[in-house]
Amino acid sequence: MISYEHFQLSNGLNVYLHEDKTTPMAVFNLIYNVGSKDEDENKTGFAHLFEHLMFGGSVNIPSYDEPLQKVGGQNNAFTSSDITNYYITLPVENLETAFWLESDRMLSLSFDPKVLEVQQKVVIEEFKQRYLNQPYGDVWLKLLPLSYQVHPYRWATIGKEIRHIEEATMTDVKDFFFSHYLPNNANLVIAGNVELKEVERLAKKWFGDIPSGKVKSRNLPVEPAQMNFREHETSSKVPLNAVYRTYHMQGRYQNKFHEADLVSDILGRSKSARLNEKLVKEKQLFNNINAYITATLDPGLLVIQGNLNQGVDMKEGIEALDEVLDDFCKEGISEQELEKVKNQSESSMLFGEVELLNRAMNLAFASNAGDPDYCNRDAQLIESINKEGLMEEAGKILKKENSNTLKYYSQN
Repeated sequence: MISYEHFQLSNGLNVYLHEDKTTPMAVFNLIYNVGSKDEDENKTGFAHLFEHLMFGGSVNIPSYDEPLQKVGGQNNAFTSSDITNYYITLPVENLETAFWLESDRMLSLSFDPKVLEVQQKVVIEEFKQRYLNQPYGDVWLKLLPLSYQVHPYRWATIGKEIRHIEEATMTDVKDFFFSHYLPNNANLVIAGNVELKEVERLAKKWFGDIPSGKVKSRNLPVEPAQMNFREHETSSKVPLNAVYRTYHMQGRYQNKFHEADLVSDILGRSKSARLNEKLVKEKQLFNNINAYITATLDPGLLVIQGNLNQGVDMKEGIEALDEVLDDFCKEGISEQELEKVKNQSESSMLFGEVELLNRAMNLAFASNAGDPDYCNRDAQLIESINKEGLMEEAGKILKKENSNTLKYYSQN
């Protein structure tokens, strides 16, 4: 259970405190309700670019990392299709340094043309290294537009293509910043041995005078129910032929999300999961295979991916995969198997929350999604799942017409 207290500043910034008196450290987690799904399809990659630009210095603090390191702090950030998250860990007695740093770049980010040029080059190089020059690196550049037809999840967080970042102008950058990086579009979570009165004082001192703004309205197209199977073929100099399969499923805090999550666990979470047992160990068709979910806020994907063994025909591998999935839907699962995956899921969740940073993030994600109590409902929802409900959801998801297959051939 993640306990919390909450207040809101007059400019709309929501502030949450998770008090933990057992630790000498504090976490400062600031989450902005902006991700790659908020981009113009002709100007993608901006949310991720801003993750980099925010470390380029603000008007009053040219070097972000230096003052933080002097007080024993560490920081990082990440961008997803739904959010941009900035977090700092530091000794609790130095917590005010985090308020100072984050408030200054929210209020007065340095729009230095040289910083923009440097970060554009950094992001472009990242695009090349991680997505274009790495084996299977371009998978998501091909798999997402195959899986989504209208929703902006159809492009990767890095962007659709390099030129969108190359051609970004200072006007583009400022428009994006002042439409999203606002106190009334953010949630701040403080975690550690600190009292609410002190958090209120620091929040009002450092964020209270930052004006709210007009957040760009979010009118995202709803992805229609997929009625026909889609597939695509590609090839590159990769070690082995590979199969990537996606199925549409519910979003992170939507009904039946956890059923779909457990289905992915049963199929491909571990070495003892069904896909690995049947296709790697028994039939020896795949070198490796696993299943997982994207866990996006809007309806997401259950993903199955695997590399075929050398010399195995693509058709044979896919037919064997389909056979395992068909058998699973027909035969169902035992109570023992269900309890096993439920226990694994709950254990992972509980062990994860040992870390103060993870608790702060989970609270931030939930508050950003509209209800901070989301962070405390997962265990109960998982425990309430029964065989019938899980298999009913599996049947809805694992339909051929709800799936997309990317056949990735090796040119070697």
